[in-house]
Amino acid sequence: QVQLVESGGGLVQAGGSLRLSCAASGRTFSRYAMGWFRRAPGKEREFVAAITWTGGSTVYADSLKGRFTISRDNAKNTVYLQMSSLKPEDTATYFCASRRLGYTSTDPDAYDFWGQGTQVTVSS
Repeated sequence: QVQLVESGGGLVQAGGSLRLSCAASGRTFSRYAMGWFRRAPGKEREFVAAITWTGGSTVYADSLKGRFTISRDNAKNTVYLQMSSLKPEDTATYFCASRRLGYTSTDPDAYDFWGQGTQVTVSS
């Protein structure tokens, strides 16, 4: 089992930045791919970014490339999402997820463990 706890959300003005963190329990974290997803009010869950178990490969939603950066520190069992140039439409609950495989997926059904989410609100 892997337990995931997100942090770092909050209220930020448009154009600002936030860094989300996801702390994972479990000795096998370093072998799992990790992903970030988000759900805006009234919308479906949306893929944001994912990273392989080594951190050597990442994938992003096309609409977010250049503004969001995913990274991980396996020594700290933590994955990060650096968000910059935030827009009101980025307002959502952000979730991290892990899967029992080392390579990434953009499909939320491919992930086995989920955090509770952290709220990000971007004001205009």
